Amino acid sequence: MLPRSDEALYQRLLDGELAAFDTLYERYERHVYGFARRQLHDSAEAEDVLHEAFMALLRERESGRVARSFRAFLFQIVRNLCLNRLRSGHRAARAMDEVARELQSNKGTDEPERALAEQQATAALREAVAKLPATLSELYQLRAGGLSYDEMTEVLGIPLGTVKSRMHEL
Repeated sequence: MLPRSDEALYQRLLDGELAAFDTLYERYERHVYGFARRQLHDSAEAEDVLHEAFMALLRERESGRVARSFRAFLFQIVRNLCLNRLRSGHRAARAMDEVARELQSNKGTDEPERALAEQQATAALREAVAKLPATLSELYQLRAGGLSYDEMTEVLGIPLGTVKSRMHEL
């Protein structure tokens, strides 16, 4: 039976047990995808980041790097992958395609008013988060991804007091 803690599972993965990888993937697939999706606003890009992040974990086996908090370590990998994609600038065309697909898929909805209201609420939330300074937006995304304050300090490399004060600004 595999251990319950993520850190113990990661250690088993480092020791070569691929079943530990499967368990970690099952535990974090939805969270990592959701975080990446919120960062990139593109489901295809988020799925790519999900797979790249877990491939990076497999590559980490060779380095033997021990993670104090596996979750923070994983989200740090995901954050860096998202930042790299955002910097690359290739997502603008895909974002437009996504909007067009969403508009097409909403045409056949049985409840168009509800679908429109949901779409407007989602757009308003995205717009509000987009207006936040980058430091606060990133903090919001990490917290929405389920990370604790301690894990956010590890991912961002800033003191706990800074995380708390920035969260208070939100």
